[in-house]
Amino acid sequence: MTDSQPQSQNWNAFAEQWNEQFLDALEDNMEAQARFVESWSETVGEMTEEEEISEGVEGYARAYETWMNASQQMVDRMNDTLEGEDVELEEFRDVWLNTANEAFKEVMSTTAFAKMTGETVGDVLELQQQADEAAEETLHMLGFATESDVVEVGDRLVELERRQHAVEQKLDRVLDHLEEQ
Repeated sequence: MTDSQPQSQNWNAFAEQWNEQFLDALEDNMEAQARFVESWSETVGEMTEEEEISEGVEGYARAYETWMNASQQMVDRMNDTLEGEDVELEEFRDVWLNTANEAFKEVMSTTAFAKMTGETVGDVLELQQQADEAAEETLHMLGFATESDVVEVGDRLVELERRQHAVEQKLDRVLDHLEEQ
């Protein structure tokens, strides 16, 4: 009887460890969902068109359903473990990683996300342009050549080469004409 007691203690410790890991994973999942909902509601809150809001909510609902399916998979696999099946820890990690990919794909495929991304890219490009203009002004004030100066010099060189080529062609025609006489 003393032999079975250590085995049951090992089993209890094992089950307790799995339960703790499952609860930690579930807690992480809930925190991720809360961050996702908060981020998404901020984005949707900025939308003005009804259709975009509706599509955004549908995208969130599909993403939420994906998270709930993953939670159910985790419960099922935990039950399998408790029933004695050998389940690798990597399988639990993979469930969450794949779920995150699927959930974000659901959200990123919406018009609302595309609009938000487009606005963000537009804002970044505008800030970049302002920074470039400020850098160019500073370089001019310090007496350095800027990118626009170099481009202007290059454009002038190309124009000079074009004109030189035209003059050379005219000169060749004049010389040819003089040689014929």
